[in-house]
Amino acid sequence: MIQFLGNIEARTDAKGRVFIPSCFRKQLQAASEARLILRKDVFQDCLVLYPESIWFETQNQLRSRLNKWNAKQQAIFRQFVSDAEIVIPDGNGRILLPKRYLLMTGIQNEVRFIGMDNTIEIWAKERAEQPFMTPQEFSEALQDILGGNPPESEEPGNE
Repeated sequence: MIQFLGNIEARTDAKGRVFIPSCFRKQLQAASEARLILRKDVFQDCLVLYPESIWFETQNQLRSRLNKWNAKQQAIFRQFVSDAEIVIPDGNGRILLPKRYLLMTGIQNEVRFIGMDNTIEIWAKERAEQPFMTPQEFSEALQDILGGNPPESEEPGNE
């Protein structure tokens, strides 16, 4: 099972090529993942790099939940797959980020690669330096998800 972890800075060159960080390249090589799928994230202004096997799992999961005889659901699937592109790292571990993706995500020269479980996100550095959530929102969301109870107040009378 492949799992990426890390937040690594990189730079694109004049042609839009960028080196995949070596820690991620090593994991891809160990998992025999030579082909990658690149698409803009559904929710955020970043790119998502899928190892090919993970892409097909994701695509099949979506397909299994959609009715191919429903026009709206077929359009959802079409949009999801038509925005994807196969990228193959060159011998040096670089991939080309197509201009349309750079424009969609505001990526110029400096990027951040963020390991997100079984995918890798590529962000414009300025956007990735901003908190994704406030500390308060993050702690409340974790509490909601994990079902923890908030610590009891230390106010007088709550002993």
